[in-house]
Amino acid sequence: MNVETILADLVAVPSLPGTPNRVMTDCLRNYLAGAQVTEIPGPEGDRFNLFATIGPRDVPGYVLSGHSDVVPVEGQDWATDPFRLTRDGNRLIGRGTTDMKGFLACVLSMVPEFAAMDLRRPIHVALSYDEEIGCRGVGHMIARLPGLCAPPLGCIVGEPSDMRPVLSHKGKQAIAITIEGQAGHSSNPALGVNALYPAGELLVWIRDRAARLATEGPFDPRFDPPHSTLQAGVIRGGSAVNIIPDRAVIDIEVRSVPGQAPQEVMAEVLAELHAVAARSGVRASSAEFSSYPALPPPEGDDLSRLLARWTGQEPLAAVSYGTEAGLFHAAGIPSIICGPGSIARAHRANEFILDEELEACRRMLLALSAEISAPA
Repeated sequence: MNVETILADLVAVPSLPGTPNRVMTDCLRNYLAGAQVTEIPGPEGDRFNLFATIGPRDVPGYVLSGHSDVVPVEGQDWATDPFRLTRDGNRLIGRGTTDMKGFLACVLSMVPEFAAMDLRRPIHVALSYDEEIGCRGVGHMIARLPGLCAPPLGCIVGEPSDMRPVLSHKGKQAIAITIEGQAGHSSNPALGVNALYPAGELLVWIRDRAARLATEGPFDPRFDPPHSTLQAGVIRGGSAVNIIPDRAVIDIEVRSVPGQAPQEVMAEVLAELHAVAARSGVRASSAEFSSYPALPPPEGDDLSRLLARWTGQEPLAAVSYGTEAGLFHAAGIPSIICGPGSIARAHRANEFILDEELEACRRMLLALSAEISAPA
């Protein structure tokens, strides 16, 4: 099957996270003929994962994992329609070409070839939703795996890595903090409780705690930066200068090195939040909207050696972005990141992938299938 044709079909679906994905799921299913396909709904009721198997389900095999959602294009200056694949020389331009519909197109293009092989071990294709807002879909699929296949030998997550195997990544937790005061007329501030002031207190504490993480660690020199990070990214509050603001919302994230769970650092933030709320006479609450564990360095080198052989590239120790690989690892499945395209192009206007990058990915997939095919 032609990779470019498949990629054009995938790009044409504006599969934004947090929205129904039936159109995307149907598009993916069209290219999974010859595989045993299980549709796994999420709790939202309008979003679905797909888990497909080529080969025998009852023996350990390999999982090829990717997400079908893409980030929005609002506010970006695209030279072409982002949801129409456009060729410019050896560049294929469109939203998701690199992150990560290029990988999905390569995998789907190989399904007929996989199905025609006498595979001793299975190849599983795990297609998840809402990865871009915290890997929300894939956990429901991972929970179902014991009933769908024998314990996999490994998982390859096709996040863009220039086709270089990546061994480890940071973990992440993101939360929204809400501080509620009491509204009133600004002519007499004493008659209300301004929610912005305790929010400001907390922001200063977050800034200082982030600085201590940078100086005190823990440290892991494989990462850049080599420590966990804490950041407040968004604050919302107030409606008019003559109204005492009764509400402030702060979005905060932790990205943690392996060995330090993001929840450890976030627990300190929440403890300080409640101390600030008690001092200020406001109500405070929090809600998690994104979370995944770090992918620690592998205990053995079997999977990394295979990927190095299949790609011809030496593994990279670590990256600071996150993927569902940490969740597969937490479920006991050795995991590694390896996909076409550069992460530097992801989430940007005029995102593109190169013909040669797609071909390199197909070669890796051919090498994988040759490894587990019965001798002729």
